[in-house]
Amino acid sequence: MMTQWNPYTYLNGLEKMGIRMDLDAVRKILKVLGNPERDYPSILIAGTNGKGSVAAMTASILSAGGFSVGLYTSPHLIDVRERIRIGNVMIPERDFWETTRDVDGHLTEPLTYFEFMTVLAFHYFRQKKIDIAVVEVGMGGRLDATHAIEPSVAVVTHIALDHQEYLGKRLKDIAGEKSAIIPKQGICITGVRQLSARQVIVDTCRERESALLRIGGEITVLRHRDGAFSYRSPAHAYPRLRCGLVGAHQQINAALAVASVEAMAVRGFTVNEEAVREGLGSVRWEGRLEVLQKAPVLLLDGAHNPAGIGSLCRALRDRFTFRRLIVLFGVLRDKHYPDMIRRLSGFNPLMILTQPPSERSMPPEELLPLARGFLQRAEIIPSPVDALKYAFSLAGEDDLICVTGSLYLVGEIKKTFPSMGTMIAAEGK
Repeated sequence: MMTQWNPYTYLNGLEKMGIRMDLDAVRKILKVLGNPERDYPSILIAGTNGKGSVAAMTASILSAGGFSVGLYTSPHLIDVRERIRIGNVMIPERDFWETTRDVDGHLTEPLTYFEFMTVLAFHYFRQKKIDIAVVEVGMGGRLDATHAIEPSVAVVTHIALDHQEYLGKRLKDIAGEKSAIIPKQGICITGVRQLSARQVIVDTCRERESALLRIGGEITVLRHRDGAFSYRSPAHAYPRLRCGLVGAHQQINAALAVASVEAMAVRGFTVNEEAVREGLGSVRWEGRLEVLQKAPVLLLDGAHNPAGIGSLCRALRDRFTFRRLIVLFGVLRDKHYPDMIRRLSGFNPLMILTQPPSERSMPPEELLPLARGFLQRAEIIPSPVDALKYAFSLAGEDDLICVTGSLYLVGEIKKTFPSMGTMIAAEGK
């Protein structure tokens, strides 16, 4: 008896293909499908950190302005359908099944998991006749599957050392991979600050005759003590904007999103100040400085490299008050975890080392000697769920439990916390 075809099982089977830095297969299947990515303008967002947040804010502003916006991001936290949204609604189950089967039926050669999801998103967006797509690059830019589109606006948020085995050893090399998404005679917006990386972007824009808008240059951001910020560009000035995402770094991300929307005005995507304020204020992006409960505070942050941990540490200092910090830390093997642990050690936390649900995760036993070199107290509990239960057993109402190091770990906690929270309450802690 035949087993019913299942898109989740099908996609899981694509994991064995690993990572492929090549656009040929994606371009071939998109051509077979009639190049759906050409049916709508797009904003393509690259960067080491912040690109998902910028994508979410950009889509939120455009949606508040009355446009039908397709949003494609990665990775997901709980359900793969999170990656493909129109407005704030992820692709419905029925559409997901039907569109996955449709794309599979047109394949002439195997795709990787990420390649397939990218094609699926572009195909679905055309089916739903969106006005504009906001697309987050997966890794790098030059050879990323998302670069099959030719964006109207390219955004490069931030550059740090990450994925060096694929993108290069130097910031300059990584900047070259990410700046490759800049379209000819288009617009590039960047928050990159390092001189060597920024110069690569300047040179690429000059070569491609593209306009360049830089945070700290053509765009200024003035931060206010109460958490608001004021924005000024050659096109607009918006006083005292507020962002729904926590952290000073999100103000820069918000400025990049506003600039991206402004840049699309020449393509007819004009939004008023009310939409800018509503879109920024209402945006939600799970797993980024997300508070799941208070007393004790349970904070989730998917920081997965030293730069991300740096932003988390600034937020912990500036936005949170706590007696003691308890950190659940799990990380993938290819990350710069010594520097991540070193940065967190400034709070002298109790660190509980656990293992994210990924084949690439670092066994906590291998992290323990390193952690104990930085911290007075570090322990191992391999199961993330058991690790969180243990953290709650130790935490008082004035303490803060922070889950970080990997989006896979954050997703595992989010998936199990509602039922686990009930269990903890029933146990009295």
